[in-house]
Amino acid sequence: MSFRRDLSEWRIVLVAWRLLVLQASHPVVAAGMEEHSTYRGHPWRRIEHTLGSGRRLFQADQEQLWREVQRLDRAHRRIRGTTEDGRAYDAHDPATRAWVLLTLFEAVAAMRELSGDPYTPDELDSLYREFAEIAAVFGLPAGELPATVAELPGYLRRTTVERLEFTGTARHLLYDMLHEAPCPRRLRFLGPVGWRVLRSLVARVVTELTVADLPAVYRERFGLVRTRRGALLSGLLHRGGRAVLTGLPDRYRYRAPGVRPPSRPRRMPRQDTRPPRLERFFREVLDQTGDGLLTARDLQAMAHNVCWQLELSEEGEGRVHAAFEAWWEQLRATMDTDGDGRISRDEYVAATLAGCDRDPAYLEGGLLPALRAVFAAVDTDGDGLLDFAEYRVLFDGRRVHPAELSHGFRRLDTDGDGVITVAEFLRGFVDFFTARAPSAPGTQLLGRA
Repeated sequence: MSFRRDLSEWRIVLVAWRLLVLQASHPVVAAGMEEHSTYRGHPWRRIEHTLGSGRRLFQADQEQLWREVQRLDRAHRRIRGTTEDGRAYDAHDPATRAWVLLTLFEAVAAMRELSGDPYTPDELDSLYREFAEIAAVFGLPAGELPATVAELPGYLRRTTVERLEFTGTARHLLYDMLHEAPCPRRLRFLGPVGWRVLRSLVARVVTELTVADLPAVYRERFGLVRTRRGALLSGLLHRGGRAVLTGLPDRYRYRAPGVRPPSRPRRMPRQDTRPPRLERFFREVLDQTGDGLLTARDLQAMAHNVCWQLELSEEGEGRVHAAFEAWWEQLRATMDTDGDGRISRDEYVAATLAGCDRDPAYLEGGLLPALRAVFAAVDTDGDGLLDFAEYRVLFDGRRVHPAELSHGFRRLDTDGDGVITVAEFLRGFVDFFTARAPSAPGTQLLGRA
């Protein structure tokens, strides 16, 4: 028995939405998600980031743990500001960080309790000591975490009653997000109608299950009702999951990285492919929030996602963010004709085509300097070369299917040596934005159209 082991069991997915709702009910977490996250447009990526970070924190060796803490520290450094009602928030607030960490421990304990197999007091004590040793790496001030597991229920009740709010973010997660969520890549075979039907069913189940499983004090605080149907659903899923999974070999019982099947290539269009390519770039790369509009927030999210994958110094992160801010300024100045800080897909495509046709150096005004900063950041050894693992960091490895990215990378790697130079990298993007025919290598840097 160990906290790390139990956190990796597949049953944890049954309390994952409950965990997100509890975290998003903290006003600082909610403000950070609303102002600095793209979870509404890309919920699956948000969940992957959360689960992946949890694995690196609690299932890695001491060196990897320290590296993940540093990654989180860098990522959260810019998550601060003031909400619409005038309240300041900062992701480095110790009480907020303590709450986020403790909800992970509470989720594991809840997983066991809801399945009818709660930890014994001695087991809980042992697990909490293990958890506290890991959490200590965050350097929280003394007293932020309960000293013993016996103090944890009181801490959870006080925080729920005195600090938590049923924020708009928590409400959206509980009632709306799954009704709006885009289809995951693995389920695209369902088609739009099939996904809408499945999404509606899953959304109802997750809402019923989450409300039923939330702590009683939380439900009482915010007037949520645990229905008989929800209680029955909770019992069936948790106890059934326990019965099934605990009888399986460890390789099936615990999470491990999966392998995604390659997507079927589509036929290359024969006409001028610039407009479809630019529309795809807008949709799959630029529009990080998924709202169909390009704003400063999208460029900030792109810079954040690049930095998230890397172990950069503060100076290195600053260069990446500065380059993306300069790129946004070029886009805003040339495309935001009404000055509202938003650019539609059609405006982006039309202005980019006009700019590239009018001025051969148009891309030097924003895109290429941003890409040079990204290349320098990813090229950690400074040899001027990128392999495929480094190349895919630019696209976060998920927005575009890895098989398609691999195809695009091979097209850029003209000599087949497994690496690309900065010149090949930039030339590929110039081709992508300017080549009218699909024969140039860079036209497929996002994969086959």
